[in-house]
Amino acid sequence: MNNTHYISSNPIDLKTIYNIVSEHKLIELSEESINKISTCRAYLNDKLKSQKTPIYGINTGFGSLYNVKISEDKLTELQENLMMSHACGTGDRVPSEVVKLMLLLKIQSLSYGHSGVQLDTVKRLVDFYNNDVLPIVYTKGSLGASGDLAPLAHLALPLIGRGEVMFEGKEYNASDVLNKFNWKPIKLQSKEGLALLNGTQFMSAYGIKSLIEAYRLSYFADLIGSMSLDAFDGRIEPFNELVHLVRPHNGQLKTAERVREFLSDSELIVQEKQHVQDPYSFRCMPQVHGATKDTLSFVEKTFITEINSVTDNPNIFVNEDEIISGGNFHGQPLALAFDYLKVAMAELGNISERRTFQLVSGLRDLPVFLVDNPGLNSGFMIPQYTAASIVSANKQLATPASIDSIVSSNGQEDHVSMGANAAVQALELLNNLKQILAIELFNASQAIKFRAPKKSSSLIESLLLVYRETVAFVSDDRELYKDIQSSVNFIEHLAIDTEEVFN
Repeated sequence: MNNTHYISSNPIDLKTIYNIVSEHKLIELSEESINKISTCRAYLNDKLKSQKTPIYGINTGFGSLYNVKISEDKLTELQENLMMSHACGTGDRVPSEVVKLMLLLKIQSLSYGHSGVQLDTVKRLVDFYNNDVLPIVYTKGSLGASGDLAPLAHLALPLIGRGEVMFEGKEYNASDVLNKFNWKPIKLQSKEGLALLNGTQFMSAYGIKSLIEAYRLSYFADLIGSMSLDAFDGRIEPFNELVHLVRPHNGQLKTAERVREFLSDSELIVQEKQHVQDPYSFRCMPQVHGATKDTLSFVEKTFITEINSVTDNPNIFVNEDEIISGGNFHGQPLALAFDYLKVAMAELGNISERRTFQLVSGLRDLPVFLVDNPGLNSGFMIPQYTAASIVSANKQLATPASIDSIVSSNGQEDHVSMGANAAVQALELLNNLKQILAIELFNASQAIKFRAPKKSSSLIESLLLVYRETVAFVSDDRELYKDIQSSVNFIEHLAIDTEEVFN
C-alpha cells in the first residue's frame, strides 16, 4: 500500500481525505506543486523590484490600514507582526484531528501557485503534518470573512518559532520543538503572513470533519431506526420501492433501500400485524432521513469545491501578469452550508428521540419503560428525558449563524459570514446526535429482547450479539449512564465499509 499522498492540482474528495487520515498517510509535494509555488514566488520577487506603486498586503498595511506603504527593509517584520497581532484566539482548543486537517488544507491551497509563499514555508507545514507537530489553535476568534484570521495565525505562529504546539501528547513552546528537529524558524518574506492567515481552512477543516461524521451518523440513523422499527413491530410496506419511485428524491430512495436490506430476513417484520399504520417517526424514515442525505450531498459539494480552491488574498496570476485583491477568503458559502448541515442533522436526532419515546410508552405488547416490574423499576424512563434534553440543545445550536454580521476593521470589513461559529456549532451538534442515537440503540436493543423467541434480521441479531458484550439486557434498575456511554463508544468504534458510508 502506498503510504504517501502527493499534493498536486488533482482535486481531492471526501474519500481521499478519509483515506489519508484513517491510513495515517504522509504527505509530500509533487513536482508540479513545487514548480507552481517556486514560479509564483519568483514572479512576486521580480514584481516588487520593478513596480514602485503599493500592492495591497505585500508592501502595505492590512485591513483598514491598506493605504500605509511599508518600506522594503520592513517587509519581514510586517509579516511577523501580522502573525503575532492576529493570534487572538480564545475558548476551547480545537481538536487535534481538526488542526491536522487545517494543515493539510492550507498546504493544498498554497500549492496552486497563486499565493506567493516561499517553498520552504510550505515544506515546513508538510513537516509539521508528517511529524504530528500540531499547533494549538482556539475555537473562538474568527468572523469567517477575511479568512479565519485568528485560528490561522495560531496555526502559522510555530513557523517563526512562536506559539505553542502539541507533540507526542505534550504541550511545548514551538521554539523547543523546532530545536528538537533542528529546524530553523522561517524568515517570512513579503505577502507570506497574509497568505497564511487569509483563507478558510479553519471552517473547511471543521466542515470535512463534520461531513465524515455526518455520513457515519446518517448510516447509523438508518440502521438503528430499522432496529427500532422491528422492535416496535412495525410494517415494511412504507419502504416498498414503488412508494418512493413516484417521489424519487435520491435520499428517500436510498433510505428505503437500506431499511429493506437491513430487515431483509427478519422474522419480526413479516409477522402478521394488528395495526394498519405506524407513527411517522417509523413510517416516514425514508422521507426524513432521506432529506438529510440530500442535504449532505449539497454540503459536500460546497466543501469539496472550497478545499480545492485558493482562498487567500491578493491572488497572484503569473501567466496573466496580474496581482488582484479580491474576496475569496469570505466564508459565506461555508456558513450557509454549515447552517443547512446543522438543521438537517438536528432532524435526525429529533426523529430518533420520537422513536425512543414510542418504544418506552408501553405500546404493542412492550412493557412500560421496557422493564419488568415497572413501578419498582423505572427502567428506561429517564434515558428518553436525556435524549429530549439533547434534542432541545441541538435545536438551539441549529439556529443559523450566517444570519448575523458585525462590522470590523474600522468598517473595511463591513459584512462577515460568522461561518467559524457555525463550524464549531456543527461539530458539537453532531457529537450530541451521536448520544441521541446511542440512546435509541440502547432502547431498541432492550425492546427486541422482549420479542423473543421471534428474531430480527441476521444483520441486526449479529450486531446485537456484539453490542450486548458491553451493554447487557437491563433486568433491574442500574446506573444507566454507564450503558449510554458504552453505547456511544459502540457507535464510535464500529467499523463500517466506507463505500456504505459515503455512497
